[in-house]
Amino acid sequence: MARMNEFIAFRAAIELLKEREMRDVIERAYNKAKEQVNVEKEKMVNYVKDIYAPFTNEEISEKMVELLTPKGTKAKVEIVYQHIEGLHETCPNHKGDWYFTGDYPTPGGVKLVNQAFIDYIEQVYQF
Repeated sequence: MARMNEFIAFRAAIELLKEREMRDVIERAYNKAKEQVNVEKEKMVNYVKDIYAPFTNEEISEKMVELLTPKGTKAKVEIVYQHIEGLHETCPNHKGDWYFTGDYPTPGGVKLVNQAFIDYIEQVYQF
C-alpha cells in the first residue's frame, strides 16, 4: 500500500484516466488528499477511491490485461479473479477488498493510502 504504482488495478485506473483525458480527476484527488494531511485520521476521507470511480470492474480488468501482457504475446491473455460483489458474498464479514477497490476500511488505512497517493503523484506522476 505504501507504493501505489505496485498495484496493477491502480496503475490501470491511472492509465484509463490518462487515455480518456480525465487527468483532472487525478489532480482533484491529489489536491483533496493534500488538504487533509494534518486532519485526524478518523476524520480523513479516502480520495483515492475517486481514481477508480469512473470505471467498471471490466474496464479496469481489461486495462490490467493490457498492462501485464508482454509485447509480442500472441496468445489471448485474460485475468480471472473473483469480482468484488462475489468477494463480498463469499466473505460477508471481511472488508479486505482494498487492493481492488481502493476502499480502505480503517482510519489508519485511509491515512496511509492518502499519503501513498500523495507520494505517488509527487514522485512519479508530477503535474
